[in-house]
Parts: sequence; C-alpha cells; structure tokens
Amino acid sequence: MIDLLNISLQFGGKYLFKELNYKINSGDKISLVGANGTGKSSLLKIIAGELQPESGSVVKQKRISIGYLPQEHITHKGKSLLEEAKTALTHIASLQQKEKELLYELNTSSLEEEEHIDLVHQLGEVHYRLEELDSYSAEAKLEKILMGLGFAVNDLSRLTEEFSGGWQMRIALAKILISQNDLLLLDEPTNHLDFDSLQWLIGFLKNYKGALLIVSHDKHFINEVTSKTLEIYLNKFFSYNGNFDAYLKYKEERDKQTESQFILQQKKIKDTQRFIERFRYKASKAKQVQSRIKQLEKLDLIELPDSQEDLFIKFPDPPPSGKRNIELRGIRKAYGEKLVFENLNFTVERGEKIAFIGPNGAGKSTMAKIIAGEINFNAGERIPGHNVIISYYAQDVADELEPQLDIIETTENIAEDKTIGQLRSLLGSFLFHGDDVFKKVGVLSGGEKSRVALVKILLTQANFLILDEPTNHLDMNSKKVLQNALINFNGSLILVSHDIDFLTPIVNKVVDIRYGSIRLFEGSINYYLQKKKKRGKEIIL
Repeated sequence: MIDLLNISLQFGGKYLFKELNYKINSGDKISLVGANGTGKSSLLKIIAGELQPESGSVVKQKRISIGYLPQEHITHKGKSLLEEAKTALTHIASLQQKEKELLYELNTSSLEEEEHIDLVHQLGEVHYRLEELDSYSAEAKLEKILMGLGFAVNDLSRLTEEFSGGWQMRIALAKILISQNDLLLLDEPTNHLDFDSLQWLIGFLKNYKGALLIVSHDKHFINEVTSKTLEIYLNKFFSYNGNFDAYLKYKEERDKQTESQFILQQKKIKDTQRFIERFRYKASKAKQVQSRIKQLEKLDLIELPDSQEDLFIKFPDPPPSGKRNIELRGIRKAYGEKLVFENLNFTVERGEKIAFIGPNGAGKSTMAKIIAGEINFNAGERIPGHNVIISYYAQDVADELEPQLDIIETTENIAEDKTIGQLRSLLGSFLFHGDDVFKKVGVLSGGEKSRVALVKILLTQANFLILDEPTNHLDMNSKKVLQNALINFNGSLILVSHDIDFLTPIVNKVVDIRYGSIRLFEGSINYYLQKKKKRGKEIIL
C-alpha cells in the first residue's frame, strides 16, 4: 500500500534516521515507538506529505487516502461543529453530484449505444464507490462519532472557535475517522481525551478496516489497538510482530544481547590494539600489523542502547495527618446558570488513593479544585482534617512558576536536602537534559512548564496530593518515574486522569463523576471496569 524507500532526515546536522525502508500493508495496526527526539512525529509528517525527507521517497498506491492527526496547532473556525465535521464528507458530496449529472445525461440525451454503455459504466463505478464509503449512512455515523468523542447534541450548532484546544483536536479526529481513509496517522491522539471517549476510540479503532500508524505514550491504548510495533532505534527501523508489551520483552532480550556483543567487541578491539602497539616497529610483523589496522578501520562498531534505568524517586516522608483528610458537606457549585454540583457530600480518609473518572465537563476538575481549596463554592462546607498539608497540580498551575528563575533554581528552592546531581537526574527523567536545566522558566513552552511543576510536586512534603491530568506532557519513562513515586507515597492522593495503565497500580478507590453526581467504587481501576460491564453500562459507546 505504502513503501518507504531509503528515507533519511537530518535535524541540526544530526541524522534522526537514515535510509529507512518499510512497507505499510492494508489493515496493518502499527505502533511507532522510540526515544524522544528520534523523529517519530517527523516520520508521520513525511508519510502525510507535510515534510520532505532529505533523501528517499514515499511510494503510494493510486487512490490511497491518508488521514493525519498532528499533535498540536489544530484550529477550526467559521463554521458550526456539524458543518465543520461535514467537510470531511466532500468526496461523498462530489460523487453524489457526479451521480446526479450522469443520471440526468442518461435520461435526457439521445445517445449512441457506445456513449450509453460508457455512461452506465461510469455510473456503476460511482455507485460502487458510494457503497464502499457507506455514503447513505455517513451523516448519521458522523454524529455518532462526535458523540463518541464527547460532544453533546447541543454542541452541534456551536461555532468551532468556541471550543478549546483539546476539543479542537477532537473535531479534527472526528473528521479523520468519518473519512474512511486507507491509512490513519495519529500523533498522540489520546492526550486530550477523557476516560469515556478514550474507551470509545479504542473500540472504534479495533474495528477500523484501514491501516493505523500511531505515536502514543499511552501503553494501554496502543496495547489494545495495535498488533505490530515499529521502533526507530540507532537511526534505523526495527519491526516486531506484536503489541507494545510483547515488544518490550523482545527489546529487553535484544538489549542484553547487544550489551554482550559490545563487551566482546571491545575486548577484541583492545587485544588488536595491544598487538599493533607491541609489533608496530617490528619488520617481521609489518604485514600482520597493517592487516589488523585495516580490520579496525573496517569494523562496524556496536552501539550500546540508550540507558533506560529506572530512576526511583521517593517523596520526603510527610508529617502525619489525622484519620480524616477532608470532608465536603452539602456542596453546591455553579458557574453562572450552569449547575455543576448540588448537595455534594464526599470524604477522603488518610492513605486513600483515589481516581476521579468521567467525561469532560462533568466536574472532575471542579471537584478537585474545591477539595484543594483553589476555588470557592456557592453553599455547603469544606472541612480540612487535622494537620493536612495539600499540594495541588493542574496544568494552569504551571503558569504560577517564577519566570525569572531557571529550572534548576526552581527545584533547588524546595529541595534543600537534594544535591545538584540528584536534581539533575530527576529533571533528566522529565526530559530536561544537559544545559536545558539552565533555561529560564519564562521561555519554556506550556508542556515544559507543566513538567517543571510536576518535579516540584515530587519534592514536596505535603501529605495530601491532588493531581489533575499529570501525564499529559510526559513520555513513558517520565510517567514510570512519577508512577513509582506515587505507588510509594505514604500520604493521600487524588488523581484526575484517563490513563488506565498509569492509574492501575496506584489507586484503591474510583469516583465516577457525571451528570452532577458521584458514584464510589471501592477498588482498583480493573474492579471499576468490571462493575460497569456487569451493570450493562459499558463505557464503550
């Protein structure tokens, strides 16, 4: 279907990848993986035709259609949500117009037999294509896709510019999904999805007939959706038939073999160098010395895999709190005429680790902010427990960082017991390497500020953490560092997140928030999912 032939790309004088060759077949479900900076997003852009490689070519079969979802910079304006979504059906509209023209010509023209046969043949092709695209139910399917991605019926008439960045991504995703593309290129498609819409997307993509090439840091998502793994490693492709978990086992074995081969090669190189130094000036050994010098020159050096050693960060032991950390009684919260909660009652006991789950707009972040004391409410009581110290994280909290400080200064201020080396190791795990740690906070992107704010949370002495979507800007290694720290955290925790793989080993209670009410599930994420299914209320729409 699509052939990548000797694709190479440089950035800043350094090859991201070199002379890559790969074939994407019809129906392939591929996860594209690799360390940050290896060129995953760039490769998607090359296949989509938005970036030209330095050398090589992308060869596509005729009539192949590609849908591409970039990671950022998606905006729509000037149309209602439904009108914008319908622009994805332009190929159906053009076929329907051609059908009308052919029928008109067949019914009104006096045609020679050969002309008549040709028009009938064309009409058959148009009908075949319309049937292939399932055109007669396309609009109904489009609305179903929009609902699956979390839009409400009353959103359909809203102008697209009224929607925030995360919802703009969902609009683009809906258009791609309805377009019946032969290949979908999805760059971090789950970043702005809530729990319900993520489960819906997993179900949709499992049944998708076209091919998928996905970049995602959500392990649960790609394990569910993909059956092949393509790694960019040492500027080359390594392909593995299996999902991400199976690939990780393969990678562990491969890395062990590579390390063993590296050790053997280094021993051989040293032995050869010793021979050369010993007999360099001995005439009787001149030929052998020259032979060994040439051997060294021709040797393909084995490169060690990037070190991915887990960095275990332990929160400072927090001061003990009372048995009850927080209690909400009869809380009423409204934004203008929009009522979010009425008579809300909720309690957090010491040591509980709770996930807030539910669709966007249901009040997860509002409830988290009320508990954290970040926003006021209209009625009711918020009663903190004895000696409770709350630390709250949300992406907008990153804007409160001091812009004149650099990253290392920002973390030093709250981590007097940590050495500079320890701080740099921690920052490295959150993608701040080398001289990055000396960047001023004021010049950082939104995602970079969010990661700095998370590092500050890891260094805090709070005994009650409230984290709202903490994994949105993290790669898998950074998520693992944060996950391990939260597993071993001795205090109480509330996590607002849709990342199942991240939540699973951490939480011991789930709160499902929707339609202005809450429902408690005393158990893990898996327990919650099982209970939902038993009640016949599967999250998958």
